Amino acid sequence: MPKLKDLIKESPVHERRIEVRTYPLDNGQLIVEGWLIDDRLIQGYHWNGKPREPGPVHRMCVRMLIAGWPVTILDAEAELPHAPHELCPITLDSVKKIIGLEIASGYSRNVARLIGGVRGCNHLTHLILVMGTAALHGYWTHVSRKRRPIPRSLDEFMGLSSLVNSCMLWGEDGPIMQEIKTVLKENPDKADPG
Repeated sequence: MPKLKDLIKESPVHERRIEVRTYPLDNGQLIVEGWLIDDRLIQGYHWNGKPREPGPVHRMCVRMLIAGWPVTILDAEAELPHAPHELCPITLDSVKKIIGLEIASGYSRNVARLIGGVRGCNHLTHLILVMGTAALHGYWTHVSRKRRPIPRSLDEFMGLSSLVNSCMLWGEDGPIMQEIKTVLKENPDKADPG
């Protein structure tokens, strides 16, 4: 059976790009900015038979102010420079519902509960879901600018609860957890990792 990539013979008809950047503030807080950019790459037809030219479909941005541990959303805003429908901007305020949400276990479920479906915009919801893990990476990257002491136990391992069982490698008994436990056990100056 051929690989799926070998079946691609034509140019794409649609492209979606998601970009997420994290910016540090002077007070230790961070702003996470995400953009969702959709482009129609060919001419098509709208449901009513009118032609649809190639070009932008979505240009939307969400910004979240985050801080603390667990990382918490302190403020949120959205903008929509380009949308497929004139009524789309009425969904922008739905992002305010995520203020106070922790970016921790259950984040995706909570975002969907707060702004998913008819409570918001499918595209804004998707963008905010993607921004969760990116926000954690931005937070950890910012915190790692200064060297910190090696944890003495699993309890001192900052952010571990957000990583355990997040993927195959980070499973409770997965290879990365085994590596961490081994390093903690091998260092006689450190407490037993449990």
